[in-house]
Amino acid sequence: MAEVSGKSFIPESFPGYSSDMAGQIGVLWELIKAPLIVPLLTICVYICLAMSIMVFLERLYMGVVIVLVKLFWKKPEKRYKWEPMKDDLEMGNGAFPLVLVQIPMFNEKEVYKISIGAACNLSWPADRLVIQVLDDSTDLVIKDMVEKECIRWASKGVNIRYQIRETRGGYKAGALKEGLKRDYVKECDYVVIFDADFRPEPDFLRRSVPFLIHNPDIALVQARWRFVNSNECLLTRMQEMSLDYHFTVEQEVGSATHAFFGFNGTGGIWRIAAINEAGGWKDRTTVEDMDLAVRAGLKGWKFLYLGDLQVKSELPSTFKAFRFQQHRWSCGPANLFRKMMMDIATNKKVTLYKKFYVIYSFFFVRKIIAHMFTFFFYCVVLPLSILVPEVHVPKWGAIYLPCIITALNSVGTPRSFHLLFYWVLFENVMSFHRTKATLIGLLEAKRVNEWVVTEKLGDTLKNKGGKAGAPKKSLSKILGDRIQLHELGFAVFLFVCGCYDFLYGKNCYFVYLFLQVITFTIAGFGYIGTIVPSS
Repeated sequence: MAEVSGKSFIPESFPGYSSDMAGQIGVLWELIKAPLIVPLLTICVYICLAMSIMVFLERLYMGVVIVLVKLFWKKPEKRYKWEPMKDDLEMGNGAFPLVLVQIPMFNEKEVYKISIGAACNLSWPADRLVIQVLDDSTDLVIKDMVEKECIRWASKGVNIRYQIRETRGGYKAGALKEGLKRDYVKECDYVVIFDADFRPEPDFLRRSVPFLIHNPDIALVQARWRFVNSNECLLTRMQEMSLDYHFTVEQEVGSATHAFFGFNGTGGIWRIAAINEAGGWKDRTTVEDMDLAVRAGLKGWKFLYLGDLQVKSELPSTFKAFRFQQHRWSCGPANLFRKMMMDIATNKKVTLYKKFYVIYSFFFVRKIIAHMFTFFFYCVVLPLSILVPEVHVPKWGAIYLPCIITALNSVGTPRSFHLLFYWVLFENVMSFHRTKATLIGLLEAKRVNEWVVTEKLGDTLKNKGGKAGAPKKSLSKILGDRIQLHELGFAVFLFVCGCYDFLYGKNCYFVYLFLQVITFTIAGFGYIGTIVPSS
């Protein structure tokens, strides 16, 4: 029997034996490559190509439908009953339904005045409007500031209520649920929700409420988000591109074809009866808005998206805040899909076609496959295939389909078309975080219910005094917030694959890989988005 020394893990009698460690690793690699690595990687390529086709067909379907909607569909005012709100001299303000405005807050020092002021300036009879500020702030100074702002508006005759809770149980869902339990809410017919950074136009209610009044089967009217800080930095431009596609295409298509889409959590007005029938707000996931929308949709309620009804808001401009937001937005839908898939499949109130749309299109492809395909194919499988030339990735899957998918994604923000290539590189970086969050949601692993409120900067950086009271951070804290080891690790991996392709490859993938290395490195060192001064 051949001997194996302490410095060797390959028998000396083995063909191609080498005494040096590098040589032994090379022999071991050749030993396992053909029977193990090549078949496994080939299977991964086929799986990724299948996911690529699924995403492509989904984007193509959405593209075709949105073109038909724009060309042939009637506007919402023509498809649904709608009459403008008019002042009735005989009935007085009784012609206007009682509307509740909920503004959930958590330590919103920079933006609380904006949202409260915008809500108080809504064009609606004062005695038919109740504004509810749901303050879960843990900072007593901020709590006092928000309460004083509410008192200031109340002194002007605005019916505004400042509500606090003993604990933050259920986070935003818990606050909204608690707010609906108040006695003065029982007479309200509708509730509109605005996050702390949202600033509706005065005519918001006059344009949205008539759809609910004259169409008793509509539960939700969702407005489009517009972003006041989209030009602040490259990070906000990237977000604008993704969210504009979501509103311009996904929400519009869902509204026009199925009267169903995911509630965006803010900038929308609900029929309170629909919320109650669906079971109210639940805090079992981090996407309480989507949870409520799916349950209401399964009850047969319809939703309406108004693309021309727009509400200004703020995008997270720091990379840390954006990562936390994307974790919540990726983990929550996956976890909700796990919890509700059987409820959707066995529901008898909606059509089979709508159930297929919700399970396959809304959840499976958009919320799960899209993230995993982007990460595994472009950041793992394609680079590995360069190191294993026996594995072939067809060009239609590596180049042509991705280019078409990217082009279809760009229709939402034509002004940023020149940033499309960098957007792809950035989305590949973020796909790592989204895939990790999606797997956490599907497996209900640690952090599945982690809720971190998205930080809003407001005008902090514009005000010279904005950094005056900021606590000074230690060097270790600054580096901990800035340095991302996972991104730097992927940058090294892709750099090695790029160098190998440059030296031995035939497909010139190194051009893409080196650009992706630069993007991962920039993200790894935290040079994305607004850098908030530490003192």
